[in-house]
Amino acid sequence: MGDKPIWEQIGSSFVQHYYQLFDTDRTQLGAIYIDASCLTWEGQQFQGKAAIVEKLSSLPFQKIQHSITAEDHQPTPDSCILSMVVGQLKADEDPIMGFHQIFLLKNINDAWVCTNDMFRLALHNFG
Repeated sequence: MGDKPIWEQIGSSFVQHYYQLFDTDRTQLGAIYIDASCLTWEGQQFQGKAAIVEKLSSLPFQKIQHSITAEDHQPTPDSCILSMVVGQLKADEDPIMGFHQIFLLKNINDAWVCTNDMFRLALHNFG
């Protein structure tokens, strides 16, 4: 891992941590957001740590497992990290579904937090 740029190391570590928390205890995800954070979940907008955690905690499934297919990370001009994740998830007994998620990470007081989070299932409704 030492041969990867620092932003890839940080982004990859964040992604691993995020999905581990999401899959085991979504209520703990508040630690990665701040009050100014924004979440767009399937087109619905949520702002602030409390609103984001409430949304993620109230999703209608008991268990979930994410599998990451690909992740890309870029440094931004203002010292943030932009991360894009592509993968699959399995919730309860539902079929496996693809998903895309983008995170914007910012270092605040020596901790990386997620200021922006966008999630979409990879559903194609041509109709």
